[in-house]
Amino acid sequence: MKEPTRDPDRPAADSDAHDKALMILIAVGDETALRELIEKYQGAVYGTIAKMLGDPVEAQDLAQLVFVRVYRAARSYRATAQFKTWLFTIVRNLVFNEHRRRSRAVLIPLHPPEDDSAGPSGLDLPDPAGKTPGENVLDQEMMREIDRAIFALPEQQRLAIVLRRYDEFSYEQIAEILKTSVPATKSLIFRARETLRVALRDYLETEKERNLRRK
Repeated sequence: MKEPTRDPDRPAADSDAHDKALMILIAVGDETALRELIEKYQGAVYGTIAKMLGDPVEAQDLAQLVFVRVYRAARSYRATAQFKTWLFTIVRNLVFNEHRRRSRAVLIPLHPPEDDSAGPSGLDLPDPAGKTPGENVLDQEMMREIDRAIFALPEQQRLAIVLRRYDEFSYEQIAEILKTSVPATKSLIFRARETLRVALRDYLETEKERNLRRK
């Protein structure tokens, strides 16, 4: 059987097929394919775990364990779902198990590595460009409050909102990861958004006032 080849310039539409091809290569011991898969997803996997657990050290350890699971499962892997959905099902299992194991979690604010000008679930945050030091301090404080608000959500809502907002999963993908229905997923995200809006109301109103003063 001819092995699938790797093409770094493959169009985004073929991303899932390429991921599945990498899993075939990993199953026959291709370490380059494993490294490519890790490099592609390690940021998203780590970021999701960090937002769920609030501990960067635990998140790093658990992210490594995710890819250990991927490697061990390569020979038995069957492409019955999108690879990314399958991968984040592993993330869900490990995070929920860890969350239940821990009696307490210490929150250390973490922000998305990119596109941090927008908050969770579509809550717009200010662009730091052209702001005074005082305004930037307020923005940083708001980011900390957003982290706290997300961390305070029930674990199902928290994972749903993180996957939707930061990892840009569809409702259908999130439903598959959470093993629930699409309507139930939409309900989870709606409740999470409402909780976040209430928790961040004072900060959002302050930002609106600042925007009005700049006009």
